[in-house]
Amino acid sequence: MRKTLYLAFILLFVFVLAACSKPGSSNKEKEQDPKPQDKNNEGEVVTLEPEEGAELILWGNDEEEGEWLKFVGEKFTEEYGIPTTFEAVGHTDAPGKLQTDGPAGLGADVFMGAHDHVGNMDTAGLIYDNYFVEEYNERFMEGAMAAVSAMSDGEFTTFGFPIAIESMALYYNKDLLDEMGFQPAETMEELIDQSKQFMEKNPGSYGFMFEPGNFYQTFAFLGGYGGYIFGENNTDPSDIGLNNEGAIKSGELMKRIQSELLPIKVEDITGDVINSYFNEGKLLYNFNGPWALKGYLDYGVNLGVKIMPKLENGKVPTTFSGVKALFVNSYSEYPKAATLFAQFATSDDMLLKRYEITNQLPPSIALLDQQKIKENEFNHAFLEQAQYAIPMPNIPAMQHVWGGMGVAFTAIWNGDAEPKEALDKGVQQIKDAIDSQN
Repeated sequence: MRKTLYLAFILLFVFVLAACSKPGSSNKEKEQDPKPQDKNNEGEVVTLEPEEGAELILWGNDEEEGEWLKFVGEKFTEEYGIPTTFEAVGHTDAPGKLQTDGPAGLGADVFMGAHDHVGNMDTAGLIYDNYFVEEYNERFMEGAMAAVSAMSDGEFTTFGFPIAIESMALYYNKDLLDEMGFQPAETMEELIDQSKQFMEKNPGSYGFMFEPGNFYQTFAFLGGYGGYIFGENNTDPSDIGLNNEGAIKSGELMKRIQSELLPIKVEDITGDVINSYFNEGKLLYNFNGPWALKGYLDYGVNLGVKIMPKLENGKVPTTFSGVKALFVNSYSEYPKAATLFAQFATSDDMLLKRYEITNQLPPSIALLDQQKIKENEFNHAFLEQAQYAIPMPNIPAMQHVWGGMGVAFTAIWNGDAEPKEALDKGVQQIKDAIDSQN
């Protein structure tokens, strides 16, 4: 399973890893880093050789995900003779821990991280580039690769090695649909019509629920109508598209759903409330992610999952996707061995093994048609929706969007402001917050 690389690439690779900037290094130094070449004149192929005496520390989530990482470590040791040690450090905790442990030489050589931390990790100088981006762009979903990339010194740079992708989709209660003689809704208009009929026949029940004050969910409609967060593929915070014409149309849809299907204040529509209605057979449709699946199945809900119903413009709502990836610590004493491990772990064989252990979807294009994944109707539906998803922006300015848009959509839903007014105020709040940190 060894990866082969061209000789010229390898000769440069050692220097590139050594030269990559850490906290305190200058932009000028980064600009002088040599770029890897695709091939040399002779076309010679050699194997990337790890440093002599290398041994790697691996950080990752515990339980099933940790089981997989330990499995990969064992196989990697068998293949390359390099010892690995697994330490349970959560993928959202790793960047913070690395801030202190990295400079002291105590951090992991390879760690699991969330894609929305990439921008901050690069700014802090914690991660190396993925120097094999051309190969990975061919092998992995476009959204997954965009997720583990960020603007770095004026260039769009890829850092991570993707291992999992997730997005939200539409849950439905099969028994309730059968009772009503319905097929799963293919359009929002159909979903609204079915919901009305269901609620008329079943007082105290609801046709469709989601969290209107949670921008992670409401973005699906905003994006589907052509709204966007930041310009230049979510890398330019000076260009905000959260109050454009498409965004306003999503606000109008929110008003319609509130008026016709769900006349409840935002504060009373929590995840727990939605789950309770769905578990008790009092909810026809539910917008949620794969993390909710096990709880519903354990409760005994006869459910199905499908892609989001199309809007009247014919577009599938643009859900957010979240990507987990492996990253190479820029403070590692063994960057070549660490990179070799990240490549080894993200081979299709290892990613399929990860799916078997964790049930988390791999973003590998080749595995989209893998029978083990296709035969699981739930996971296949989430993977299908992921084709229409975009990764949550990973630039630091994104932290200001959640609050601003949460307030805006809450005002729209609760009837405190019209969509344009609410979204304009939300965008201004975001701009002010960004400006205050510049």
